[in-house]
Amino acid sequence: MDQNLIVLSVVFFAVAIFVGVMKQTWLLAGFNEKRVKDKDKLARIAGFYLFLPLAVLLLIHAFVQYPYDDKILPAVSVAYGVIIIYYVNTKMAE
Repeated sequence: MDQNLIVLSVVFFAVAIFVGVMKQTWLLAGFNEKRVKDKDKLARIAGFYLFLPLAVLLLIHAFVQYPYDDKILPAVSVAYGVIIIYYVNTKMAE
């Protein structure tokens, strides 16, 4: 059991709640809020499709150990984040 990953997953859960539910888009770095057409959709996508799955992935990873886990988790997290950021910048920005 890795306590650091548990703490990090709790932080991601908190950010998912702040962004996805409370619509606190100022927490998102790399997005110009003036360019985004629909801020509610941005908050939903970032909160529920970016931070929440990564928090669940980190929480599972904290309890389950498997071969090459130290290489797979960062790669999956970065790839998933890049896909979401690309989608937001191409489909939702002016």
